[in-house]
Amino acid sequence: MINEEDINWQKVSGLLPAIIQDADDSRVLMLGYMNNEALRKTLESGRVTFYSRTRKTLWTKGETSGNFLNFVSAELDCDGDTILVKVHPIGPVCHLGAETCFNDQTALSLEVLNRLTDIIRQRNLDRPAGSYTTELFEKGASRIAQKVGEEGVELSLAKVKEDEEEILNEAADLMFHLMVLLESSNLSIGEVCDVLATRHQESKPEG
Repeated sequence: MINEEDINWQKVSGLLPAIIQDADDSRVLMLGYMNNEALRKTLESGRVTFYSRTRKTLWTKGETSGNFLNFVSAELDCDGDTILVKVHPIGPVCHLGAETCFNDQTALSLEVLNRLTDIIRQRNLDRPAGSYTTELFEKGASRIAQKVGEEGVELSLAKVKEDEEEILNEAADLMFHLMVLLESSNLSIGEVCDVLATRHQESKPEG
């Protein structure tokens, strides 16, 4: 949790830029501004509140539309002049009806992976009849591992043919079966991304 004493209110002329980020998938949802009162109301109420520079008053996101931003956590940047607020959004964030105020296709692609992770996890728990994913889980670890291997080979063959559509389709099949394998090991694609991020950080040159 942030320490309000660390905020450089003088530097920002009393209005702190607030970057709003989805706590689940890290999408940047919007940018707003908070004065001291707006920040305190956010922390106390659990719903993100901003200061309107045009209307010169506080406003809680969603008070009209119902699309609230439920507060999760917040942290200051190293200079104490910007705040990152993580939230659980209720409904679209943008006033134009979009999920975010930015056209972030990368984030949307990541959201697909998050949703698929949830679906695969639920299939593992519920085991609904007639589901291909259920069939994989019930056949066990060996079959799941075998399918990952098969899909990897099919992707390689598609690459040899340089068939772009087939490459994309086979890559999607491989990704799905990889996510099933991870779920069967009580792991997730998010944890794989964490490993990649750590490796990337370690590979950065010093200085």
